Amino acid sequence: MSTPAIQSALSQMQSLASQAAGQPVKGQQVTTAVGAGGFAGELQASIQRINSLKLEAAAKAEAFQAGDPSVELNDLMVDMQKASVASEMGTQLRNRLVTAYKDVMNMQV
Repeated sequence: MSTPAIQSALSQMQSLASQAAGQPVKGQQVTTAVGAGGFAGELQASIQRINSLKLEAAAKAEAFQAGDPSVELNDLMVDMQKASVASEMGTQLRNRLVTAYKDVMNMQV
């Protein structure tokens, strides 16, 4: 990472810290949008996708157990594995976000 990029990241972190503390930002406007929805929107969309994968897998498992001929075992197993991997990814993301938050809060300013 180059020095200007580090300086830019540092200035953004400082301005976000001042925003979080309720202090006005000195002549700089920080945008947090990652797309149209920003980080919070993307995080919420990811959680909803994980939930929908889990619900679809559960519905398919229920249909398979009820004897629905349109649900095949291999499709059920793939969907259940997708839901499991997505859930594990969400858990790992949460753990890393909590760790990053703790690290930022422990930084000396």
